[in-house]
Amino acid sequence: MYRGWTGLTSVEQALLAGELVLLLGGFAYAAGADLRSREVSDRLWQLLGIAGLLLGVPLVAPGGALPTVLWLVVAGLALQHMFAWDDFLGDRLERYADLVEGVAYLGVILFVLVAAVRLGIGPDTVPLAVLALLVTVLFARALFELGVLYGGADAKAIIIAGLLVPLLPFALLPQTAAEDLLLSVVPFAITVLVNAALVSVAIPIGIAVRNLARGEFEFPRGFSGYTIPVRELPDRFVWLKDPMTAEGREEAEAETSEEDRELRVRQAEDLRAKGVDRVWVTPQIPFLVLLAVGAVAAVLAGNLILDLLAAL
Repeated sequence: MYRGWTGLTSVEQALLAGELVLLLGGFAYAAGADLRSREVSDRLWQLLGIAGLLLGVPLVAPGGALPTVLWLVVAGLALQHMFAWDDFLGDRLERYADLVEGVAYLGVILFVLVAAVRLGIGPDTVPLAVLALLVTVLFARALFELGVLYGGADAKAIIIAGLLVPLLPFALLPQTAAEDLLLSVVPFAITVLVNAALVSVAIPIGIAVRNLARGEFEFPRGFSGYTIPVRELPDRFVWLKDPMTAEGREEAEAETSEEDRELRVRQAEDLRAKGVDRVWVTPQIPFLVLLAVGAVAAVLAGNLILDLLAAL
């Protein structure tokens, strides 16, 4: 049944408020770190994940032992993604890490499914929060394995959103009855991801406005990039587009921010040697930034796509 903020007990309000503060604060910090250095410490995800597991216990514990055990099991599956536990297996056993994780996934899924089929879904059997978290973990892992989420930090952020706030069945701003119903069953992390994807549509528009204001707009690349002086290339997180250097044509990929900067230093030196003063680049916008914006939008307005459809 749908319950807004006022329908929660004082304890539930306090716990949910704490989870939302941790989520939004953690995502804001991660987005800032990713913008500055393209590096986000695993310690952040570990701390947020542990907090999510612990804060979730008093929310499901009133239902009894089974909901509590289910929450701990599924939250443990989510939390293991934040730790390099396979390092402790040693050289001989490290090759079995994927097998161990696969067995853990299968065991947790079967445990939850059997409990849901035999006992049903509800606060004293299989809580919706447990199902929402499990769906979030599976969804994030699938997107990562399929290459839709390029960075591991992006997948971890989605899982952390599910750990801290499995479901948020209401938004702070007024919603339609249909939107409230959907929010009550769709995992919060998926709403965040949908919002992030929608927000990304604004990026080409913003780039085009910037180019128009500077009189540098060219179709179609004026929607995806802009020009900067070659001397600024090493200090910008961008991809060089035109003129392309030999390394750029080979699509050299940098795995770390240091390697990325070294690549741009070499590109700048090559361009200056050719007498090039200005180049077209595409900005490297971390997806974590979009997820942070998507999380804020999800808390305030729920699913932005539904909001747009409702406004039509």
